[in-house]
Parts: sequence; C-alpha cells; structure tokens
Amino acid sequence: MLDSLANYRRTLLVACGGSFLAFLDVTITNLALPDIGRDFDGVAIADLSWVVTLYTVVFAALLAPAGRIADAIGRRRLLAAGMLVFTVASLAAAAAPTYELLLAARAIQGLGAALLLPASLAYVLSDSPPERRPAAIGLWSASAAVAAALGPVVGGILVDVGGWRWLFCINVPIGAWLVYETLRLPRVAGSGAGWPDWAGTTLLGGGVLAVVLGTTQGEAWGWSDPRTLSAVGVGVIACVAAVLRSKAHPRPAVATHLWRSRTYVAANVVSLAFGASLFAWLLVGVLFVTTVWGYTELEAGLAMSPGGVVAAFVGIGVSRAGRRVSPRLLVTAGSVALTLVGVAAGVWLPEEPAFLAYWLPVGLVSGAAVGAVSVGVSSAAALAVAPGDFASATGLNVAIRQIGGAIGVAVLAAVLSSGASPLDLDAYRTVYWLCAAATVVSALAGTLLRLSTMPPATSSGDEAAVARG
Repeated sequence: MLDSLANYRRTLLVACGGSFLAFLDVTITNLALPDIGRDFDGVAIADLSWVVTLYTVVFAALLAPAGRIADAIGRRRLLAAGMLVFTVASLAAAAAPTYELLLAARAIQGLGAALLLPASLAYVLSDSPPERRPAAIGLWSASAAVAAALGPVVGGILVDVGGWRWLFCINVPIGAWLVYETLRLPRVAGSGAGWPDWAGTTLLGGGVLAVVLGTTQGEAWGWSDPRTLSAVGVGVIACVAAVLRSKAHPRPAVATHLWRSRTYVAANVVSLAFGASLFAWLLVGVLFVTTVWGYTELEAGLAMSPGGVVAAFVGIGVSRAGRRVSPRLLVTAGSVALTLVGVAAGVWLPEEPAFLAYWLPVGLVSGAAVGAVSVGVSSAAALAVAPGDFASATGLNVAIRQIGGAIGVAVLAAVLSSGASPLDLDAYRTVYWLCAAATVVSALAGTLLRLSTMPPATSSGDEAAVARG
C-alpha cells in the first residue's frame, strides 16, 4: 500500500512538473523580446516574434499525434524522451550564439513539450485509482494554468535580473531532475497495436502546423497574402484528410471514436473558445500595462502575478474537492466570470495606472476563473473517455486549445494594429470585448458537459499494463 501511494505521488509530481514547464514556456518569452533584440544586432522587430511563434506552432502541431504514439508505445518512454528533448533544447536556447540557433532550439523545445504533455496526464491517470483521478486531473490542470499565467511574471523578473538567457536556464535543472524521476516510475507498456498511421500522423501534424502558422503570421504577412491563405487552406485540407483517413485505418492518427462522446466534443469546443480568450487575455494585459501605463518588464510581471497565484489556489482547491465539484459547474461558472470581467474591461479601461482600484480586482477574479475552467475542461476531456484513450484524448484537447490560442493572438494583433496608435484605448477595449465573446461560447459549450467525473469502465483498447522487467 505504501509503495503504491509513493508511486502515485511520484507520478503525479512528475506529471505536474512536466505540464508546468511545457506551458510556462508558452508565455515566458512575452516580455523578453526587446532584450533578445538588443542581444542579437540586426534582427528586425517583426522577426523577434518567431521566438514565441515557433514554440507555439510546433507544440500545437505535434500534440495530437504524440497522444496516439503514447497510447501505442507506452507512456513512460514518451514522457522520458519528451522531457529529455525539452531539457537539452532549453540548454541549447540558453547558450545560443546566434538568433537562428535560438529559433532552432525553440522549435525543438516545442517538440519535447508536445511529446511529454499527453504522456504525463495519461501516465498519472492510468496509474491512479479511479477515486483519485479527479484530484489528479485537478492538480495537473492547475499546474498548466498556473504556468501559463505565471509565464509573464517569471519572464519579467528574470529578464530584469539576469537577461533573457535565464528564461531557459531555469528549465535545465528542473528538467534533468524530472527525467531522473520519470525513469524511476514503473514501466508501462503501450496498447501493443503498433505505431499509428504515419501518413495520417504527418497529415495531421503538418495540417495543424500550417493552420497555426497562418493564423499567427496573418497580421505580419497580410490576411489576403498568398502565404497566409495557402498556409490556412492547405492546413485545413490536410487536417480533414487526416480525419477521413483515420476513419478507415486500423491504427488511426486521429482517434475519431472519441467524438462519439458528447462530453468530449463539448470539451473540445470549450478548449477552442477558452484558448482564444486566455492567450489573448494574457498578452493584451502585458501589452497594456507596458505600453499605456508605462510599466517596466519587471513591474508588468509583478502586476500579472496575483492572477497566477489565485489560479493556483483555485486549481489545487478544486482538485482536493474531487468529484464533489462537477466539470460543468467549473467551466460554466468560470466562463461567465471571465465574460463579466471582459465586459467590465471593455467598458472601463483606465488610461492612468490604477493597480489597486482596477488591475488587482480584475486579476483576482480572472485568475480564479482561469483556474476553474482549466481544471473543469481537462477533467471533462480526460474522464469522458476510457483509460486506454487518455493520452489521445489529452493530446487532441490541448492541441485544440493551442489552436484557439493562436487564433486569439492573431485577432489581438489585428485589432491593436488597426488602432490609431499604440496608446489607443479603444483598441484594447475591443480585444477585451472579443475575449468576453469567446468565453460566452465556452460557457454555452460547458453546459453540455456531463456531471459525472467517473470514466467509462471499458475501453476500445485495454488499459496499459505494467510491462515485464
């Protein structure tokens, strides 16, 4: 019993640690771009955004295929491999002598994050007693939500104290320790069905990559530019082809049978809308306080910290409550709260700094809402499927959230660039209105999530068993 409990705790710690690092690096570079530009002379301002973009697009593109691979070959192998790739790439990014090598390292970081993320949650769920699964999902989701919210905070502090290279240095000791702990976990076999269809996997990964790239770069290239239209168009066609191919393939790249669950479909809609709102919300806040209020990178990072702290407390609190709080309640209540805060920001956005009167209460409410929605949608997506599909379901659901995030950031860039100047309050208000509209969609889809938090008893594939030796 004690050994089983120790393994459960170690697995949960490794899973949450991997989730935290993967999502931390989504937003940690938001405040570092000016410092990177000063370090690499000759890099155009527009090109600096690729430090963020490359990680995001590779991460999003490979999440769903990685989930299928984890189901096939085993969670521990993929989790250890992904963590090792992420850690080595972080070291390479910290030491990059040229901007081109920094971009290459960021792309490889995205690969590592995509490999480890679905395997981490799938590992913890397959290794957890059914009664502990809601709590495990809550902690895993809280770690991801907190990391995304704290990314600008940690980034602003580290850039101010030691420079942009420290953003990647902090990953190395933590990542190395997580690799060690992963290798100590019980070895878990895959389903034995072999690797998923490579042609379908390539179509899916390439399609998501093209769609995210097109939406992310649409403002820079121009929405009517052939590059933007080609990327989005080819990406959509490739994704559709991957789905159609998967319906008839014995080892599909996309687990299309997951969509038979109304809860899982609703969870994907929530992820898309919530991702669009969340990523735009985090970025517009940083841009607003630094551009309009004149905050430094450090001040901006600290200003964003209350929301991250509250998101952590809510996520942990919900996880301790277990199945007493339903995913439907978490998603709908959190989405409604974000909608109300977004509307308030759209109506009243002070031109002069007002941290205590405005920013702090907004941060506290939005942080609590982000924590609730993150835990709720992750719980619904994972527990709507059978144990053998945990990795596939997680990978696809998080990939859809990343696609939503790319769309949200692209819309934000388009709205802010259409303003009369960087100080145009109306443009920032419009972004908050659009974030509120996205969370309305999230709230409506959340009402379709089922109340039960227990997973189905059977699977289309067997639950991963402990491997020999």
